[in-house]
Amino acid sequence: MSNLVYILMMTPASEDQNPIMTFLPLILIILVFYFFMIRPQMKKQKDLKSFRESVKKGDKVITTGGIYGKIVDIKENVIVVDVGDNVRLKIDKSAILKDSRDLPAQKKF
Repeated sequence: MSNLVYILMMTPASEDQNPIMTFLPLILIILVFYFFMIRPQMKKQKDLKSFRESVKKGDKVITTGGIYGKIVDIKENVIVVDVGDNVRLKIDKSAILKDSRDLPAQKKF
């Protein structure tokens, strides 16, 4: 272990090296993270927010807990969802995940 420290300390410091070239790998890593991770996640959150604001009565939705239902009433941040047999649940608007029309058609057995 101590030999590695001595080897690293012995590397000559180049005074004519460009400082931009030193930070170029770090800048490239930041750009890759932005375009492949941060930007798509922001777009996904923006689409989900616009979907939650555009829901209306009669829409079929799926909650984050996996409950399928039909919207019966909408208040400020609360949505009343009919899940079948006249069972109604009050759900926070942020718990709505997607529209059930987005799902592929399922085969019936």
